[in-house]
Amino acid sequence: MRMNRTARYGLAFAGVLVMAGVAMLNAADPPAAGAAMPAGAKMPTMSEGQPKELVGLHNVVAYHDGFWSGGVPEGEEGFATLADMGVKTIISVDGAEPEVELARKHGLRYIHLPIGYNGFNDQRKGELARATRDSMEAGPVYLHCHHGKHRSAGAAGAVAVSLGWATPQQMVDRMKVSGTAAGYKGLYACTQNATTLGKAALDAVPADFPEVSRPTSFVKSMVEIDIVNDQLKAIERAGWVTPKDHPDLVPAAEAGRLADLYRHLRNDDRAKRHEADYATMMIESHMAAQAIEDLLAADKIDAVKLSGHFRVIANSCKACHVKYRD
Repeated sequence: MRMNRTARYGLAFAGVLVMAGVAMLNAADPPAAGAAMPAGAKMPTMSEGQPKELVGLHNVVAYHDGFWSGGVPEGEEGFATLADMGVKTIISVDGAEPEVELARKHGLRYIHLPIGYNGFNDQRKGELARATRDSMEAGPVYLHCHHGKHRSAGAAGAVAVSLGWATPQQMVDRMKVSGTAAGYKGLYACTQNATTLGKAALDAVPADFPEVSRPTSFVKSMVEIDIVNDQLKAIERAGWVTPKDHPDLVPAAEAGRLADLYRHLRNDDRAKRHEADYATMMIESHMAAQAIEDLLAADKIDAVKLSGHFRVIANSCKACHVKYRD
């Protein structure tokens, strides 16, 4: 049956309306769940002179093709971003216990090899290098600490030199891109003094790397807090710089140690078992120690502010001891 001209135009117009409606619906569709990296998003590369901010990941810097340093993954989004980047293994050098189950959910393996703010020994350097070499056979590796500026950068730089990917100076320059503060001399030294490790040397390193390295016990943590507090008192007396009679002390590194210790305690089971004020004391001390580290790492020697934060810690310690220890 032949259609007249009006009928044909009516059908054509209806078709246009249907197609427009489909296009509008598609445009309104939300992105697929778990799509952390936008399509075509540029991966962090060695040519970039600034850290990248990605969904759930901060301060991401490339130290080799498929080998990145950055901050701790934040929640589902951070692990989804790593999976979308093709990462198969996460190496944590942070003191805090990694979120192993959340990583597994996204098909990621964790290796936990903590280091300190003053650097790490040759044994740990060999472990980090072998863990990275072996893991990269499966795919890209993401190495992180808490903020992704200091410890992870020092570890990544030392690893890259140890595996023959770069010279010490090239990796020192990458550490500066990450934002590693000049005061962390021990971390810089680990990269500056690194040398290429041959296959035999790497193969000799035991490869049974843990998913989680348990933090020290509560008692050991308290003993270490006492030690670090005494060292910070000496630093305070010297005007918040390295004391002349104690040249091995790095102010920012000692404050970082203290912040790490309180971060463990605020997340420890004891904080859940005790009354609410115990957790509050740990949180206040952690925040004060973190503030001290941030100021010292940025070379902001404001003695009034630094001593004020230090008093917060001292008062919190005294109140905690009165109620829970003495």
